[in-house]
Amino acid sequence: MKESNNIIDILKKTKRAIIEKDITSLKELSDRTIHTASIYQDPDNIAIAVTVYSLGKIIQKKETEKNKNWKKLAANFNLFIDGILLALKKGDMEKFRKQLEYLRKEINKLSPDFRKQVQEVFRKASINKASKIYEHGISLEQTAKMLGLTIWDISEYAAQKSETPKITATVNVKQRLKQAMDFFK
Repeated sequence: MKESNNIIDILKKTKRAIIEKDITSLKELSDRTIHTASIYQDPDNIAIAVTVYSLGKIIQKKETEKNKNWKKLAANFNLFIDGILLALKKGDMEKFRKQLEYLRKEINKLSPDFRKQVQEVFRKASINKASKIYEHGISLEQTAKMLGLTIWDISEYAAQKSETPKITATVNVKQRLKQAMDFFK
């Protein structure tokens, strides 16, 4: 793993942000790993980015606070973060990856409705982070492969984020066709 000290700092701040329900900090902490993930194409940094971003999105959902499982989920996330931190400090990458896996498996212990919501958050977080990695110049194919997504998932999201030219009634058919062809290049 590249920049493990940075990840340790991010995870310590993540624990605090979870307790304080600080969504903005969680997003910023997640974004800190994208640069490293893009340069080194490091799946561990990507996993941290997706996890931290997902936590922010989970907290952001109003239903989460009302859900009786939320306090247990937050406590368990912080316990797993403690395990991840301990593994990183010892340089035990196998245990680090297992703790990340356990963190995701914890979701499966939740009620079916809430579990589906959280799983969708993780999926969307993966797509969001993939889009950011793609913006750093990594190919769609490589980015999709690193995150276990399809190229279509990423390109669809990236297209929604990018500014597209407005097509008005004054644009003739040939120009519209050219714009469409340029889009698919």
